[in-house]
Amino acid sequence: MGVHAERGMSAPPEVVFNTATDPDRAAAWLPPTLRADGQCRPERSDGEMRAVWTSSAAPDWSAELVVHPENAGGSRVRLALDAGPERRHLDGLADETLDSLAREVAENLTAG
Repeated sequence: MGVHAERGMSAPPEVVFNTATDPDRAAAWLPPTLRADGQCRPERSDGEMRAVWTSSAAPDWSAELVVHPENAGGSRVRLALDAGPERRHLDGLADETLDSLAREVAENLTAG
C-alpha cells in the first residue's frame, strides 16, 4: 500500500473497529474517494480486527485498517492508504484520516 499512519486511541478495540466499519459513520472519516461507493470487508481473527475498503468508482484506491488491543483498555490503530498512480496525493491523508476516525470514536463513546 501507498502510505501508512499509526496511532493509539483511548477506546476499546471493539469500539474503534465498530465505529470504523459502521456504514453510517464512514462519511465522517473515510477519504472522499472511498465514501461514495466504498465497500467494507471486515475480518476478525485471533484478537486482530481488520477491515479493507475498496471502490468500484476508483479501483486504484483502497484503505486497510488494523486494530489491536493496547494496555489499559486502549487500542493501537494502523491505517494504510493506496491510490495507485495517484499515490503522491496521499501525503498527510493517512494521518488526517486517523484524526477524523479518532474524533468519530470519541463522539461514539460520548453518545453511547
